[in-house]
Amino acid sequence: MDGFDYIIVGAGSAGSVLAERLSANGRHRVLVLEAGGSDRRFFVSLPLGYGKLFFNPDVNWMYRTEPDPGLAGNRDFWPRGKILGGSSSINAMVWIRGHRSDYDDWEAAAGAGWGWDAARAAYRAIEDNEAGGDDLRGTGGPLFISANRRDLHPLVETYLRSAQAAGLPRTEDFNGAEQEGVGVYQMTIKGARRNSTARAFLRPAMKRPNLAVLTHAHVTRVLFEGRRAVGVEYYRAGKLHKARAGREVILSGGAINSPQLLMLSGIGPAGHLKDHGIDVLAGNDAVGRNLNDHQGINYTWRMKVPTYNDILRPWWGKMLVGMKYFLTGSGPLAKSINHAGGFFRTAPDLPRPNMQLYFQAFSTLIPREGERPLLTPDPFSGLSIGLSNCRPTSRGEISLQSGDPFAAPRIVANAFSTNHDVEEMLLAVKFLRRIASEDPIRSLIAEELRPGPRVQSDDDLIADFRARSGTVFHPSCTVRMGQDAATSALDPDLRVRGVDGLRVCDASAFPTLIGGNTNAPSILMGWLGAERILKDAR
Repeated sequence: MDGFDYIIVGAGSAGSVLAERLSANGRHRVLVLEAGGSDRRFFVSLPLGYGKLFFNPDVNWMYRTEPDPGLAGNRDFWPRGKILGGSSSINAMVWIRGHRSDYDDWEAAAGAGWGWDAARAAYRAIEDNEAGGDDLRGTGGPLFISANRRDLHPLVETYLRSAQAAGLPRTEDFNGAEQEGVGVYQMTIKGARRNSTARAFLRPAMKRPNLAVLTHAHVTRVLFEGRRAVGVEYYRAGKLHKARAGREVILSGGAINSPQLLMLSGIGPAGHLKDHGIDVLAGNDAVGRNLNDHQGINYTWRMKVPTYNDILRPWWGKMLVGMKYFLTGSGPLAKSINHAGGFFRTAPDLPRPNMQLYFQAFSTLIPREGERPLLTPDPFSGLSIGLSNCRPTSRGEISLQSGDPFAAPRIVANAFSTNHDVEEMLLAVKFLRRIASEDPIRSLIAEELRPGPRVQSDDDLIADFRARSGTVFHPSCTVRMGQDAATSALDPDLRVRGVDGLRVCDASAFPTLIGGNTNAPSILMGWLGAERILKDAR
Protein backbone atom coordinates (compact mmCIF):
# COMPACT_ATOMS: atom_id res chain seq x y z
CA MET A 1 0.00 0.00 0.00
CA ASP A 2 2.55 2.53 -1.17
CA GLY A 3 2.27 5.34 -3.66
CA PHE A 4 -0.42 7.43 -1.96
CA ASP A 5 0.07 11.12 -1.37
CA TYR A 6 -2.57 11.41 1.36
CA ILE A 7 -4.07 8.92 3.77
CA ILE A 8 -7.37 9.92 5.37
CA VAL A 9 -8.36 7.97 8.47
CA GLY A 10 -12.16 8.00 8.69
CA ALA A 11 -14.82 8.48 6.00
CA GLY A 12 -17.24 10.55 8.06
CA SER A 13 -18.65 14.05 7.72
CA ALA A 14 -15.24 15.71 7.32
CA GLY A 15 -13.32 12.75 5.90
CA SER A 16 -15.67 12.22 2.97
CA VAL A 17 -15.40 15.90 2.03
CA LEU A 18 -11.62 15.75 2.28
CA ALA A 19 -11.52 12.69 0.03
CA GLU A 20 -13.57 14.44 -2.65
CA ARG A 21 -11.63 17.67 -2.59
CA LEU A 22 -8.12 16.22 -2.34
CA SER A 23 -8.75 13.86 -5.24
CA ALA A 24 -10.61 16.35 -7.46
CA ASN A 25 -7.63 17.73 -9.37
CA GLY A 26 -6.40 14.26 -10.30
CA ARG A 27 -2.81 15.02 -9.28
CA HIS A 28 -2.88 13.35 -5.87
CA ARG A 29 -3.45 9.72 -4.96
CA VAL A 30 -5.69 9.49 -1.90
CA LEU A 31 -6.41 6.51 0.33
CA VAL A 32 -9.36 6.52 2.74
CA LEU A 33 -9.42 3.95 5.54
CA GLU A 34 -12.77 3.43 7.27
CA ALA A 35 -13.24 1.10 10.24
CA GLY A 36 -16.89 0.55 9.38
CA GLY A 37 -18.60 -0.83 6.32
CA SER A 38 -20.74 0.30 3.43
CA ASP A 39 -23.51 2.86 3.77
CA ARG A 40 -25.65 0.98 1.26
CA ARG A 41 -28.19 -0.21 3.80
CA PHE A 42 -31.94 0.30 3.71
CA PHE A 43 -32.26 1.89 7.14
CA VAL A 44 -29.37 4.26 6.37
CA SER A 45 -31.10 5.46 3.22
CA LEU A 46 -34.55 5.67 4.83
CA PRO A 47 -34.67 9.05 6.61
CA LEU A 48 -36.68 7.90 9.63
CA GLY A 49 -34.74 4.65 9.69
CA TYR A 50 -32.06 6.13 11.93
CA GLY A 51 -33.93 4.76 14.92
CA LYS A 52 -32.92 1.29 13.72
CA LEU A 53 -29.25 2.33 13.68
CA PHE A 54 -29.11 3.65 17.23
CA PHE A 55 -28.04 0.36 18.80
CA ASN A 56 -26.62 -1.41 15.74
CA PRO A 57 -22.94 -2.27 16.31
CA ASP A 58 -22.46 -2.92 12.59
CA VAL A 59 -22.73 0.83 11.89
CA ASN A 60 -22.30 2.41 15.31
CA TRP A 61 -19.44 2.56 17.82
CA MET A 62 -22.05 2.58 20.63
CA TYR A 63 -19.85 4.28 23.23
CA ARG A 64 -20.71 4.66 26.91
CA THR A 65 -19.42 7.43 29.13
CA GLU A 66 -18.13 7.01 32.63
CA PRO A 67 -20.79 7.42 35.35
CA ASP A 68 -21.49 11.15 35.41
CA PRO A 69 -22.32 12.97 38.67
CA GLY A 70 -23.88 15.77 36.60
CA LEU A 71 -26.31 13.25 35.12
CA ALA A 72 -27.31 11.71 38.46
CA GLY A 73 -24.57 9.10 38.11
CA ASN A 74 -25.86 7.76 34.80
CA ARG A 75 -23.60 6.37 32.08
CA ASP A 76 -24.68 8.21 28.96
CA PHE A 77 -24.94 6.40 25.62
CA TRP A 78 -23.00 8.00 22.77
CA PRO A 79 -23.72 6.61 19.29
CA ARG A 80 -21.12 7.51 16.67
CA GLY A 81 -21.08 6.44 13.04
CA LYS A 82 -18.89 3.47 12.09
CA ILE A 83 -19.79 3.47 8.41
CA LEU A 84 -19.09 5.35 5.18
CA GLY A 85 -20.45 8.80 5.89
CA GLY A 86 -19.72 8.46 9.61
CA SER A 87 -22.29 10.06 11.85
CA SER A 88 -23.87 11.79 8.83
CA SER A 89 -25.15 8.30 7.94
CA ILE A 90 -26.90 7.73 11.28
CA ASN A 91 -27.87 11.22 12.48
CA ALA A 92 -31.17 13.14 12.48
CA MET A 93 -30.18 15.10 9.33
CA VAL A 94 -30.83 18.63 10.69
CA TRP A 95 -28.83 21.23 8.76
CA ILE A 96 -27.73 24.06 11.08
CA ARG A 97 -24.64 26.15 10.39
CA GLY A 98 -24.60 27.83 13.78
CA HIS A 99 -24.78 31.50 14.74
CA ARG A 100 -22.47 33.78 12.78
CA SER A 101 -20.85 34.83 16.07
CA ASP A 102 -19.72 31.22 16.57
CA TYR A 103 -17.34 31.81 13.69
CA ASP A 104 -16.23 35.08 15.24
CA ASP A 105 -15.20 32.85 18.16
CA TRP A 106 -13.32 30.57 15.78
CA GLU A 107 -11.57 33.56 14.21
CA ALA A 108 -10.51 34.83 17.64
CA ALA A 109 -8.99 31.43 18.41
CA ALA A 110 -7.59 30.39 15.03
CA GLY A 111 -7.34 33.44 12.78
CA ALA A 112 -9.23 35.16 9.97
CA GLY A 113 -9.36 32.09 7.72
CA TRP A 114 -11.84 30.53 10.15
CA GLY A 115 -14.12 33.55 10.61
CA TRP A 116 -17.64 34.19 9.39
CA ASP A 117 -16.64 35.53 5.97
CA ALA A 118 -14.68 32.37 5.17
CA ALA A 119 -17.41 30.13 6.61
CA ARG A 120 -20.20 31.86 4.69
CA ALA A 121 -18.33 31.60 1.39
CA ALA A 122 -17.62 27.92 2.01
CA TYR A 123 -21.20 27.10 2.95
CA ARG A 124 -22.49 28.81 -0.19
CA ALA A 125 -20.09 26.67 -2.24
CA ILE A 126 -21.08 23.47 -0.40
CA GLU A 127 -24.85 23.87 -0.59
CA ASP A 128 -27.46 23.19 -3.20
CA ASN A 129 -30.26 24.61 -1.08
CA GLU A 130 -33.83 23.89 -2.16
CA ALA A 131 -34.87 27.22 -0.60
CA GLY A 132 -32.82 29.05 -3.23
CA GLY A 133 -29.62 31.05 -3.20
CA ASP A 134 -28.88 34.45 -1.72
CA ASP A 135 -26.02 36.16 0.09
CA LEU A 136 -26.12 33.43 2.73
CA ARG A 137 -27.53 30.29 1.08
CA GLY A 138 -25.86 28.49 -1.79
CA THR A 139 -27.16 26.66 -4.85
CA GLY A 140 -25.38 24.38 -7.27
CA GLY A 141 -23.02 22.89 -4.68
CA PRO A 142 -22.50 19.16 -4.07
CA LEU A 143 -24.76 18.90 -0.99
CA PHE A 144 -28.52 19.17 -1.57
CA ILE A 145 -30.37 20.66 1.41
CA SER A 146 -34.12 20.10 1.69
CA ALA A 147 -36.17 23.16 2.66
CA ASN A 148 -38.57 20.73 4.40
CA ARG A 149 -41.70 22.76 3.65
CA ARG A 150 -44.04 19.97 2.55
CA ASP A 151 -45.85 17.12 4.32
CA LEU A 152 -45.27 18.43 7.85
CA HIS A 153 -47.34 17.10 10.73
CA PRO A 154 -50.33 19.39 11.44
CA LEU A 155 -49.13 19.96 15.00
CA VAL A 156 -46.03 21.73 13.68
CA GLU A 157 -48.07 24.84 13.00
CA THR A 158 -49.72 24.51 16.41
CA TYR A 159 -46.30 24.44 18.06
CA LEU A 160 -45.04 27.41 16.05
CA ARG A 161 -48.05 29.55 16.93
CA SER A 162 -47.79 28.69 20.63
CA ALA A 163 -44.07 29.51 20.67
CA GLN A 164 -44.88 32.82 19.02
CA ALA A 165 -47.48 33.47 21.72
CA ALA A 166 -44.71 32.77 24.26
CA GLY A 167 -42.65 35.58 22.72
CA LEU A 168 -40.51 34.00 20.00
CA PRO A 169 -40.54 35.33 16.43
CA ARG A 170 -41.24 33.11 13.41
CA THR A 171 -37.96 32.43 11.60
CA GLU A 172 -38.02 31.21 8.01
CA ASP A 173 -34.34 30.19 7.84
CA PHE A 174 -32.20 29.40 10.87
CA ASN A 175 -29.17 29.64 8.56
CA GLY A 176 -30.26 33.07 7.38
CA ALA A 177 -29.77 36.56 8.74
CA GLU A 178 -31.38 35.82 12.12
CA GLN A 179 -31.14 32.51 13.98
CA GLU A 180 -33.39 33.35 16.92
CA GLY A 181 -37.00 32.23 16.78
CA VAL A 182 -39.00 29.14 15.81
CA GLY A 183 -39.48 27.51 12.46
CA VAL A 184 -38.97 24.44 10.31
CA TYR A 185 -35.59 22.71 10.09
CA GLN A 186 -33.74 22.25 6.81
CA MET A 187 -32.61 18.66 6.26
CA THR A 188 -29.87 16.72 4.51
CA ILE A 189 -32.48 14.69 2.61
CA LYS A 190 -32.61 14.34 -1.17
CA GLY A 191 -35.30 12.52 -3.10
CA ALA A 192 -36.76 11.01 0.10
CA ARG A 193 -33.36 9.50 0.95
CA ARG A 194 -30.73 10.47 3.49
CA ASN A 195 -28.14 12.74 1.87
CA SER A 196 -25.06 11.79 3.89
CA THR A 197 -21.54 12.93 3.06
CA ALA A 198 -20.92 9.46 1.65
CA ARG A 199 -23.73 9.98 -0.85
CA ALA A 200 -23.01 13.63 -1.66
CA PHE A 201 -19.19 13.66 -1.65
CA LEU A 202 -17.48 10.29 -1.28
CA ARG A 203 -19.36 8.05 -3.72
CA PRO A 204 -19.07 10.48 -6.64
CA ALA A 205 -15.34 10.80 -5.90
CA MET A 206 -14.91 7.01 -5.73
CA LYS A 207 -15.33 6.92 -9.52
CA ARG A 208 -11.92 8.59 -9.84
CA PRO A 209 -8.90 6.33 -10.40
CA ASN A 210 -6.77 8.31 -7.93
CA LEU A 211 -9.05 7.64 -4.92
CA ALA A 212 -9.07 4.32 -3.07
CA VAL A 213 -11.47 3.56 -0.21
CA LEU A 214 -11.04 0.57 2.09
CA THR A 215 -13.84 -0.36 4.50
CA HIS A 216 -13.45 -2.53 7.60
CA ALA A 217 -9.94 -1.12 7.94
CA HIS A 218 -9.30 -0.33 11.61
CA VAL A 219 -6.30 1.99 11.97
CA THR A 220 -4.32 1.22 15.12
CA ARG A 221 -1.52 3.79 14.97
CA VAL A 222 0.23 6.39 12.88
CA LEU A 223 3.70 5.41 11.66
CA PHE A 224 6.60 7.83 11.99
CA GLU A 225 10.13 8.19 10.72
CA GLY A 226 11.70 10.41 13.31
CA ARG A 227 8.99 12.98 14.00
CA ARG A 228 7.40 12.83 10.57
CA ALA A 229 4.22 10.85 9.91
CA VAL A 230 4.81 8.52 6.95
CA GLY A 231 1.81 6.20 7.08
CA VAL A 232 -0.49 4.12 9.23
CA GLU A 233 -0.89 0.61 10.53
CA TYR A 234 -4.32 -1.00 10.26
CA TYR A 235 -6.11 -4.31 10.66
CA ARG A 236 -8.35 -5.65 7.91
CA ALA A 237 -9.83 -9.15 7.70
CA GLY A 238 -7.79 -10.17 10.74
CA LYS A 239 -4.45 -9.21 9.21
CA LEU A 240 -2.08 -6.36 9.99
CA HIS A 241 -1.31 -4.02 7.09
CA LYS A 242 0.68 -0.84 6.57
CA ALA A 243 0.07 2.02 4.17
CA ARG A 244 2.47 4.83 3.38
CA ALA A 245 1.71 8.48 2.63
CA GLY A 246 4.13 10.54 0.58
CA ARG A 247 2.71 13.85 1.74
CA GLU A 248 0.47 13.67 4.80
CA VAL A 249 -1.67 11.56 7.09
CA ILE A 250 -4.98 13.20 8.03
CA LEU A 251 -7.07 11.96 10.95
CA SER A 252 -10.81 12.39 10.49
CA GLY A 253 -12.12 9.94 13.06
CA GLY A 254 -14.18 12.48 14.98
CA ALA A 255 -14.09 13.91 18.47
CA ILE A 256 -13.64 10.50 20.12
CA ASN A 257 -11.53 8.44 17.75
CA SER A 258 -9.07 11.11 16.59
CA PRO A 259 -7.69 11.89 20.07
CA GLN A 260 -7.67 8.17 20.84
CA LEU A 261 -5.56 7.42 17.77
CA LEU A 262 -3.18 10.28 18.52
CA MET A 263 -2.60 8.90 22.00
CA LEU A 264 -2.12 5.36 20.69
CA SER A 265 0.49 6.84 18.36
CA GLY A 266 2.45 8.53 21.15
CA ILE A 267 0.98 12.04 20.97
CA GLY A 268 -0.85 13.31 24.03
CA PRO A 269 -0.42 13.91 27.78
CA ALA A 270 2.95 12.35 28.50
CA GLY A 271 2.12 10.93 31.93
CA HIS A 272 -1.07 9.34 30.69
CA LEU A 273 0.70 7.69 27.75
CA LYS A 274 3.44 6.31 29.99
CA ASP A 275 0.83 4.88 32.34
CA HIS A 276 -0.41 2.77 29.44
CA GLY A 277 3.06 1.71 28.25
CA ILE A 278 3.06 3.97 25.19
CA ASP A 279 6.32 5.65 24.18
CA VAL A 280 5.91 9.42 24.09
CA LEU A 281 6.71 10.92 20.71
CA ALA A 282 5.26 14.37 21.39
CA GLY A 283 3.88 15.43 24.74
CA ASN A 284 0.68 17.42 24.15
CA ASP A 285 -1.63 18.01 27.10
CA ALA A 286 -4.40 19.41 24.88
CA VAL A 287 -5.04 16.06 23.16
CA GLY A 288 -8.27 14.61 24.53
CA ARG A 289 -9.03 17.62 26.72
CA ASN A 290 -11.64 20.38 26.28
CA LEU A 291 -14.43 17.93 25.38
CA ASN A 292 -17.58 19.97 24.85
CA ASP A 293 -21.04 18.65 24.03
CA HIS A 294 -24.65 19.76 24.02
CA GLN A 295 -26.93 18.29 26.70
CA GLY A 296 -30.62 17.85 25.95
CA ILE A 297 -33.92 16.85 27.53
CA ASN A 298 -37.51 16.30 26.37
CA TYR A 299 -40.73 17.37 28.05
CA THR A 300 -43.65 15.16 27.03
CA TRP A 301 -47.41 15.56 27.01
CA ARG A 302 -50.40 13.29 26.38
CA MET A 303 -52.52 14.92 23.67
CA LYS A 304 -56.23 15.08 22.94
CA VAL A 305 -55.56 14.87 19.19
CA PRO A 306 -53.66 12.30 17.10
CA THR A 307 -49.89 12.43 16.83
CA TYR A 308 -47.42 10.24 14.96
CA ASN A 309 -47.84 7.71 17.78
CA ASP A 310 -51.26 6.86 16.38
CA ILE A 311 -49.96 5.98 12.92
CA LEU A 312 -46.42 4.71 13.59
CA ARG A 313 -47.19 2.27 16.39
CA PRO A 314 -49.93 -0.11 15.06
CA TRP A 315 -49.02 -2.67 12.39
CA TRP A 316 -51.58 -1.28 9.99
CA GLY A 317 -50.16 2.21 10.46
CA LYS A 318 -46.66 1.01 9.71
CA MET A 319 -48.01 -0.66 6.58
CA LEU A 320 -49.76 2.53 5.45
CA VAL A 321 -46.77 4.82 5.96
CA GLY A 322 -44.53 2.21 4.31
CA MET A 323 -46.79 2.06 1.25
CA LYS A 324 -46.93 5.86 1.11
CA TYR A 325 -43.14 6.07 1.23
CA PHE A 326 -42.53 3.49 -1.47
CA LEU A 327 -45.30 4.71 -3.77
CA THR A 328 -44.92 8.48 -3.39
CA GLY A 329 -41.64 9.14 -1.54
CA SER A 330 -43.53 11.05 1.13
CA GLY A 331 -44.98 10.65 4.61
CA PRO A 332 -43.30 10.27 8.03
CA LEU A 333 -40.66 7.82 6.80
CA ALA A 334 -39.32 10.42 4.35
CA LYS A 335 -38.34 12.86 7.12
CA SER A 336 -36.50 13.22 10.36
CA ILE A 337 -38.74 13.19 13.42
CA ASN A 338 -37.59 16.75 14.25
CA HIS A 339 -39.75 18.67 11.79
CA ALA A 340 -39.36 21.98 13.58
CA GLY A 341 -37.50 23.67 16.39
CA GLY A 342 -35.91 26.96 17.16
CA PHE A 343 -33.43 29.01 19.16
CA PHE A 344 -34.05 31.27 22.14
CA ARG A 345 -32.31 33.20 24.90
CA THR A 346 -32.89 32.38 28.55
CA ALA A 347 -32.30 36.05 29.43
CA PRO A 348 -33.02 39.12 27.29
CA ASP A 349 -29.59 40.64 27.86
CA LEU A 350 -27.74 37.73 26.25
CA PRO A 351 -26.10 38.68 22.93
CA ARG A 352 -27.26 35.53 21.09
CA PRO A 353 -29.53 32.51 21.55
CA ASN A 354 -28.18 30.02 24.08
CA MET A 355 -30.80 27.27 23.74
CA GLN A 356 -32.07 25.14 20.86
CA LEU A 357 -35.59 23.68 20.57
CA TYR A 358 -36.74 20.43 18.95
CA PHE A 359 -40.40 19.71 18.18
CA GLN A 360 -41.48 16.07 17.79
CA ALA A 361 -45.10 15.10 17.14
CA PHE A 362 -44.55 11.78 18.89
CA SER A 363 -43.38 10.40 22.25
CA THR A 364 -41.29 7.46 23.45
CA LEU A 365 -41.68 7.08 27.19
CA ILE A 366 -42.01 3.30 26.86
CA PRO A 367 -38.91 2.29 24.89
CA ARG A 368 -38.28 -1.05 23.25
CA GLU A 369 -35.16 -2.81 24.54
CA GLY A 370 -32.20 -2.41 22.22
CA GLU A 371 -33.82 0.05 19.83
CA ARG A 372 -34.34 3.76 19.75
CA PRO A 373 -38.10 3.58 19.32
CA LEU A 374 -38.73 6.02 16.49
CA LEU A 375 -40.88 3.40 14.78
CA THR A 376 -42.48 2.09 18.00
CA PRO A 377 -43.75 5.14 19.92
CA ASP A 378 -46.02 5.12 22.96
CA PRO A 379 -49.50 3.50 22.83
CA PHE A 380 -51.23 6.86 23.25
CA SER A 381 -51.23 10.23 21.52
CA GLY A 382 -48.03 11.86 22.76
CA LEU A 383 -45.95 14.89 21.89
CA SER A 384 -42.48 16.03 22.96
CA ILE A 385 -40.68 19.34 22.90
CA GLY A 386 -36.98 19.10 23.62
CA LEU A 387 -34.15 21.52 24.08
CA SER A 388 -30.39 21.56 24.37
CA ASN A 389 -27.86 24.11 25.54
CA CYS A 390 -25.91 25.83 22.77
CA ARG A 391 -22.60 26.74 24.46
CA PRO A 392 -22.17 24.85 27.73
CA THR A 393 -19.19 25.79 29.87
CA SER A 394 -18.69 22.27 31.27
CA ARG A 395 -15.68 20.39 29.91
CA GLY A 396 -14.91 16.68 29.80
CA GLU A 397 -12.12 14.61 28.33
CA ILE A 398 -11.25 11.60 26.20
CA SER A 399 -8.49 9.31 27.47
CA LEU A 400 -7.34 5.73 27.02
CA GLN A 401 -8.74 2.77 28.90
CA SER A 402 -5.67 0.83 27.83
CA GLY A 403 -3.04 0.64 25.11
CA ASP A 404 -5.27 -1.81 23.22
CA PRO A 405 -6.31 -0.05 19.96
CA PHE A 406 -9.52 -2.12 19.85
CA ALA A 407 -10.64 -1.06 23.33
CA ALA A 408 -13.13 1.80 23.58
CA PRO A 409 -11.63 5.01 24.97
CA ARG A 410 -12.60 6.41 28.34
CA ILE A 411 -15.17 9.20 27.99
CA VAL A 412 -15.75 11.62 30.86
CA ALA A 413 -18.58 13.91 29.76
CA ASN A 414 -18.65 16.00 32.95
CA ALA A 415 -22.11 17.35 32.09
CA PHE A 416 -23.67 20.18 34.12
CA SER A 417 -20.46 20.58 36.12
CA THR A 418 -20.68 24.38 36.22
CA ASN A 419 -23.27 26.59 37.88
CA HIS A 420 -23.70 28.42 34.58
CA ASP A 421 -24.91 25.30 32.80
CA VAL A 422 -27.28 24.32 35.60
CA GLU A 423 -28.77 27.80 35.94
CA GLU A 424 -29.43 28.32 32.22
CA MET A 425 -30.94 24.85 31.84
CA LEU A 426 -33.29 25.58 34.74
CA LEU A 427 -34.52 28.70 32.97
CA ALA A 428 -34.80 26.79 29.70
CA VAL A 429 -36.99 23.96 30.97
CA LYS A 430 -39.32 26.51 32.54
CA PHE A 431 -39.69 28.03 29.10
CA LEU A 432 -40.82 24.69 27.68
CA ARG A 433 -43.75 24.82 30.05
CA ARG A 434 -44.44 28.39 29.01
CA ILE A 435 -44.78 27.30 25.37
CA ALA A 436 -47.13 24.50 26.43
CA SER A 437 -49.23 26.97 28.42
CA GLU A 438 -50.05 29.04 25.34
CA ASP A 439 -52.86 28.43 22.88
CA PRO A 440 -53.37 26.80 20.49
CA ILE A 441 -51.31 23.95 21.93
CA ARG A 442 -52.59 24.38 25.49
CA SER A 443 -56.15 23.43 24.61
CA LEU A 444 -54.93 20.24 22.89
CA ILE A 445 -52.93 18.92 25.87
CA ALA A 446 -54.54 16.30 28.09
CA GLU A 447 -51.74 16.17 30.69
CA GLU A 448 -48.02 16.63 31.19
CA LEU A 449 -46.33 13.22 31.48
CA ARG A 450 -42.67 14.15 31.91
CA PRO A 451 -41.57 15.47 34.23
CA GLY A 452 -45.17 15.71 35.43
CA PRO A 453 -47.07 18.34 37.41
CA ARG A 454 -45.55 17.31 40.75
CA VAL A 455 -42.13 18.56 39.63
CA GLN A 456 -42.37 22.30 40.34
CA SER A 457 -39.60 23.57 42.63
CA ASP A 458 -36.22 24.61 41.27
CA ASP A 459 -34.54 21.77 43.14
CA ASP A 460 -36.96 19.23 41.69
CA LEU A 461 -36.58 20.60 38.17
CA ILE A 462 -32.79 20.42 38.46
CA ALA A 463 -32.95 16.88 39.81
CA ASP A 464 -35.20 15.93 36.93
CA PHE A 465 -32.99 17.28 34.17
CA ARG A 466 -29.91 15.75 35.77
CA ALA A 467 -31.66 12.37 35.80
CA ARG A 468 -33.15 12.56 32.30
CA SER A 469 -30.75 14.68 30.24
CA GLY A 470 -28.10 13.32 27.93
CA THR A 471 -25.99 14.07 24.91
CA VAL A 472 -27.61 15.31 21.73
CA PHE A 473 -24.65 13.75 19.94
CA HIS A 474 -22.42 16.75 19.26
CA PRO A 475 -19.05 16.01 20.97
CA SER A 476 -16.35 18.40 19.79
CA CYS A 477 -13.12 20.27 20.58
CA THR A 478 -10.99 17.34 21.85
CA VAL A 479 -8.04 18.14 19.54
CA ARG A 480 -8.84 21.78 19.09
CA MET A 481 -6.94 24.12 16.82
CA GLY A 482 -5.74 27.57 17.75
CA GLN A 483 -3.03 30.16 17.61
CA ASP A 484 -2.03 29.61 21.25
CA ALA A 485 0.26 26.58 21.46
CA ALA A 486 -0.33 26.31 25.20
CA THR A 487 -4.05 25.62 24.84
CA SER A 488 -4.44 23.98 21.41
CA ALA A 489 -3.37 20.63 20.03
CA LEU A 490 -3.36 21.87 16.43
CA ASP A 491 -2.14 25.00 14.72
CA PRO A 492 -4.64 27.03 12.62
CA ASP A 493 -3.78 24.90 9.57
CA LEU A 494 -4.85 21.76 11.48
CA ARG A 495 -1.27 20.47 11.82
CA VAL A 496 -0.56 18.45 14.95
CA ARG A 497 1.88 20.34 17.12
CA GLY A 498 5.23 18.67 17.75
CA VAL A 499 5.30 16.46 14.64
CA ASP A 500 5.31 16.85 10.85
CA GLY A 501 3.11 15.42 8.13
CA LEU A 502 0.08 14.88 10.37
CA ARG A 503 -3.17 16.82 10.58
CA VAL A 504 -6.56 16.38 12.22
CA CYS A 505 -9.63 17.54 10.34
CA ASP A 506 -13.00 16.86 11.98
CA ALA A 507 -15.16 18.07 14.87
CA SER A 508 -12.35 17.37 17.33
CA ALA A 509 -10.53 20.34 15.78
CA PHE A 510 -13.30 22.86 16.54
CA PRO A 511 -11.81 25.63 18.69
CA THR A 512 -15.22 26.11 20.34
CA LEU A 513 -18.55 24.30 20.14
CA ILE A 514 -20.97 25.65 17.55
CA GLY A 515 -24.40 26.73 18.84
CA GLY A 516 -26.44 24.16 16.94
CA ASN A 517 -26.20 20.77 15.27
CA THR A 518 -22.62 19.92 14.36
CA ASN A 519 -22.89 18.04 11.05
CA ALA A 520 -22.78 21.23 8.95
CA PRO A 521 -19.68 22.66 10.68
CA SER A 522 -18.00 19.24 10.45
CA ILE A 523 -18.54 19.33 6.69
CA LEU A 524 -17.24 22.90 6.70
CA MET A 525 -14.14 21.69 8.54
CA GLY A 526 -13.45 19.18 5.78
CA TRP A 527 -14.01 21.80 3.09
CA LEU A 528 -11.79 24.48 4.61
CA GLY A 529 -9.24 21.93 5.79
CA ALA A 530 -8.83 20.66 2.24
CA GLU A 531 -8.09 24.21 1.10
CA ARG A 532 -5.21 24.44 3.56
CA ILE A 533 -3.82 21.05 2.63
CA LEU A 534 -3.95 21.78 -1.10
CA LYS A 535 -2.37 25.19 -0.59
CA ASP A 536 0.62 23.54 1.07
CA ALA A 537 0.85 21.01 -1.79
CA ARG A 538 1.52 23.67 -4.43
